Amino acid sequence: MPNRLSQQQIDFYANNGFLGPVDLLSAEECLEVRRHVEEVEQKLGGQIQKRCQIKAHLPFPFLTDIVSHPKLLDAVEDLIGPDILCWGSSFFQKEADDKTFVSWHQDSTYYGIDPPDTCTAWLAISEASIASGCMRFIPGSHNKGLYSHEELKTQQNLLSRGQTVVGIDESKAKHVPLKAGQFSFHKEDCLHASHPNTTNDRRIGLSIHFVAPHVRETNFPGASAMLLRGQDKYGYWKADLRPKVDFDPECMAELDRVLKLYRTAPEKRKKTA
Repeated sequence: MPNRLSQQQIDFYANNGFLGPVDLLSAEECLEVRRHVEEVEQKLGGQIQKRCQIKAHLPFPFLTDIVSHPKLLDAVEDLIGPDILCWGSSFFQKEADDKTFVSWHQDSTYYGIDPPDTCTAWLAISEASIASGCMRFIPGSHNKGLYSHEELKTQQNLLSRGQTVVGIDESKAKHVPLKAGQFSFHKEDCLHASHPNTTNDRRIGLSIHFVAPHVRETNFPGASAMLLRGQDKYGYWKADLRPKVDFDPECMAELDRVLKLYRTAPEKRKKTA
């Protein structure tokens, strides 16, 4: 029997490549997370997404608590099984009346995950409405291989390399708006994108990347992950550190090490669709 999701939700995810919304945090809990994020940003002097990339949760106990939240892991277990690793997380933030967007892409383009079975939970820390630029998905696109991507870098595209699939039929796109505290799931091969934020509030989202232990990182040696549930019988991933305090020095150093590995890793996966 499923832990958290219904069989209908599990089947929808398998058939469409995404699912949402799913409840996680109360409005009060989410406001406290947002307060903590913005407190961190005051110390950083800018958006957390610009300093803390790939493993944004790693230096912060409050974010590690989110990626290991029992209700979240119950839902992840329903999709990938009882053994769960978190290999990364990233913030996606759009300021009020912000022109930034995310172009149509598949996460598989640069992950190097084999097999490409990352299950990503996208948590809305502030409301992600259609007006504020919530996630959009192309149903069933995860079953058609890796699409050809162009690198169309602009200052407005939140993707670091501007990886973009051109020619998408927008009429097929499905919006998944989320209230603060809700999350969606998507498979790494599912095409997704998001529009700019046209509201007067920030849109703050945290994407969290989960895999089963049989999945490995092939772009570089020394990849690490946090075992959150069950067992790792394969040993493909080094064990991530756990933060003791915000801005934990050891974890910040590991954050920088991993970011360098991702930035310098060669692209290995072929474009097949």
